[in-house]
Amino acid sequence: MDNLFSVINPSDVVFYLFAITVIAFGALVAFGQNIIYSGFSLLGCFTGVAGLYILLGADFVGVLQMFVYVGGITVLLIFAVMFTTEIGDVKITNQSMNWKAAIPTFIFLFVLLQYCIRKAPWNIVETKGLTPTTERLGDMMLSLYLLPFELISLVLLVVLIGAVVIARRESV
Repeated sequence: MDNLFSVINPSDVVFYLFAITVIAFGALVAFGQNIIYSGFSLLGCFTGVAGLYILLGADFVGVLQMFVYVGGITVLLIFAVMFTTEIGDVKITNQSMNWKAAIPTFIFLFVLLQYCIRKAPWNIVETKGLTPTTERLGDMMLSLYLLPFELISLVLLVVLIGAVVIARRESV
């Protein structure tokens, strides 16, 4: 039993759990009959993708994924669907779905991807001692990219003031 745990890498197990979660929720989004359930499945799919980003060392991108997609877009989509009257009662069917063409295409693409995965030169990089991406981004924003960062903030300030002026002009 000790040999089994020495062979299995815990980070690989977590990676495969996240990958299976993303694939399962993605399938529920694609093949779901109820649009509300598909929206909640999209929430699970985006959360799994954020977990993959964080696991692979891109913590900044993972947190952005949680804020933008999970916290913003998916919640907005679910609220829009739930506030639309009687949309939950609509059953969506796809009459043009052709399983006879889809199955050979799926098998071909699956075999092609397996071939590419096996032939690709994978460089395994040891992640011990690497700093989080947020630390490097913060250092670059306050040193190398300080001027562009400040210019973007000024452009956004001008856009915000312009939006307020246009909104006040239309309301008067």
